Amino acid sequence: MSMTPRERVLAAMKQESLDRPPVAIFTQSATIGQMEKVGAAWPEAHKDANLMAKLGAAQADVFGFECVRAPFCLTAEAERLGCTVQVTKKDASPMLKEHPHKFDPMTGEYDEPNLMDPAEFVAGGRPAEAIKAMEILKKSHGENYCLVAGNTGPFTLTGHLVNTENMVFGMMMAPEEVSKWVDAVSPICKAYTQALSDAGADVIQMSEPSASTDMIAPDMFQDAAGKYISDVLASVKDAFSVLHICGDTAPIIPKMIGTGVTGLSIEEKVNPDKAVDIVAGKAVLVGNVGSVRPLFQGTPEEVAAAAKHCVEAGFNVISSGCGIAVSTPDANMEALVKAVKG
Repeated sequence: MSMTPRERVLAAMKQESLDRPPVAIFTQSATIGQMEKVGAAWPEAHKDANLMAKLGAAQADVFGFECVRAPFCLTAEAERLGCTVQVTKKDASPMLKEHPHKFDPMTGEYDEPNLMDPAEFVAGGRPAEAIKAMEILKKSHGENYCLVAGNTGPFTLTGHLVNTENMVFGMMMAPEEVSKWVDAVSPICKAYTQALSDAGADVIQMSEPSASTDMIAPDMFQDAAGKYISDVLASVKDAFSVLHICGDTAPIIPKMIGTGVTGLSIEEKVNPDKAVDIVAGKAVLVGNVGSVRPLFQGTPEEVAAAAKHCVEAGFNVISSGCGIAVSTPDANMEALVKAVKG
């Protein structure tokens, strides 16, 4: 079956029959090796659309993965909304340094969520550069490759603005205050999601790590995050939607499917066979070769074995379980591609 990488990924997103699944990094994909080979590196590639597009295409251009993907972190939206973010390193992701809003469930002191208009949000800062990067990638790689755009979920973004720990405490002590904030953040996330699609993205991969079972109880998922994901991500027009949540998502996979998204990106903490059994074809499965081990810390042989396990289990898109560590060895990236493509 002769297919372009784009055709293969899009067929996988539709759960069509294939001779093999595509191998494509839907989460953070940049590595030092790619930066050096294509001449586009952090921190500049976080801020400049042309460099962002060049580095976002490198997973395909350098290693032969079957999609292109940008941007590379979960801080662009927070920075645009007033958070202090350190964007200075080549070998480390941007760091959130300061939350701009008072949100203290212990004292009952809460700022009102008076945020910028969604149209203003998408017109400036690093979100605007990411939108431009999608337009550039559409022209340079859109004929042969699927374009994946990454962004941040509303529950997680709210935590960036008000302090995630305080927000989680607030879920128990003042849930109405948490809801007020997520209600205010969601239209911004929705506008950004749609703008990325309008710029050319075929898939929007939204990360919502604060909705992990490590952070909130499974029975809190729907009120905290699920209903917003349905409105913000699952409703995107002219793009497929993929939800990524870190940790052991087995207890919430049915709830993740219930948001209405096209696909789920899950970590290796969920056994691939178990994940496929739980999902039972109700969503596309993306993953779940461990981004720390084996991809970052393991051997090429271990990477190949993990990739083949995901193929045999029935994952629709073979990818990393979470964002790629920037210092992941070239040999391990190559091993992931070779194990799937042969």
